[in-house]
Amino acid sequence: MASSDQIRLLLVEDVPQVAQYIRSLLNSQAHIKLLDVLNDGSKAAAAAQQLRPDVMLVDALLQGRIKGPALVEQLQRERVGVPVIMLTVPQNPVQADPERGIEAVLSMPFSGYDLMNKVTAVHQAYKAAGGVGGSRVVSVFAPKGGVGKTTIAFNLAVAMGQQGHRTVLIDASLQFGDMRSLLKVPVDAPSILDLPTDRIQESDLQDVLWRDPSGIDILLAPPRVEMAEMVTVRDVDKVLSLLRRVYEVIVLDLPAPLSDINLAFLDASDTILEIVTYDSTTIHNTIAVADAFRSIGYPAAKVRYLVNRADSAGGISPDDLARALGRVPEHSVMSDGMLVVQSNNEGLPFVLANPQAGVSQDVMRMASELMNVGLVPAGARR
Repeated sequence: MASSDQIRLLLVEDVPQVAQYIRSLLNSQAHIKLLDVLNDGSKAAAAAQQLRPDVMLVDALLQGRIKGPALVEQLQRERVGVPVIMLTVPQNPVQADPERGIEAVLSMPFSGYDLMNKVTAVHQAYKAAGGVGGSRVVSVFAPKGGVGKTTIAFNLAVAMGQQGHRTVLIDASLQFGDMRSLLKVPVDAPSILDLPTDRIQESDLQDVLWRDPSGIDILLAPPRVEMAEMVTVRDVDKVLSLLRRVYEVIVLDLPAPLSDINLAFLDASDTILEIVTYDSTTIHNTIAVADAFRSIGYPAAKVRYLVNRADSAGGISPDDLARALGRVPEHSVMSDGMLVVQSNNEGLPFVLANPQAGVSQDVMRMASELMNVGLVPAGARR
């Protein structure tokens, strides 16, 4: 299971025996990840802001400076945005009251089955109700270079940011990243390698992300080719797990090879936006990748096709392309070489340089459509 599918749990419990019992229940499964155990309720709000859990389990009988009910009130008052399950005993009955910040109650004694079901149900209900914690990961991918992938990824991320979504762009072309040169970023600017190797917290992101003038944040690839080998699949899982809790949208600019690293990014993606052009080699590679994705087990709905330079057919008709792909592409972007090249040379997104241009309107429309499409569960393969 990819870590982006795990439910991240923060436990606030000052009775060591109870804390150890819950640890033992969670050690035997991979669906719920215990981030930390806090024995001091006064530290819980700050920890929740840093660790960004999906669910908090709070003992109603906390001792110390802040009791369980008072902690829930504080979490609500500070708008922490994490659903709370109150842990109690039969002698101290507590009622679930979402308006007061108590989404559910778990009474001791309970089994591992009870714990898993309760945490999962609260997490799913909170997400379905539009609570904090959900996000969308879009991988921009092409099986061949030269099709405008990086330009599309950058402008798509900016378009989503302009539409009011907090957006981060990851230059996942770790060996030959293009964002650094495209955006005129200094060579010594931080990259994904500057994130800590153990526990990553939101505060760590502030020092590593490049803030683009367009309003989006960018996690850059390593500055040198050989440094790409220092990024592991585990790093990918940790970074995406955190970013999902900070950003509404994560856009990935992926290279063509289906390496272990790329598959980790693709597994964690809700949508794979695959770019194709009216070029026989690109179409051939796209068909080959479609076979590979089917073998991996990706649902067909996870992949959406974008025809870039859609007004430059080069002798291949749209019907021929649809037959080759086995379906009609969901998106298309027209060509506008002068605007695109000039914007790239200036390190600017064309969707801001000329919002009224046809190519800009196409990308803005595509951004809206991608945000409205139903999510396919990320991470799991059939």
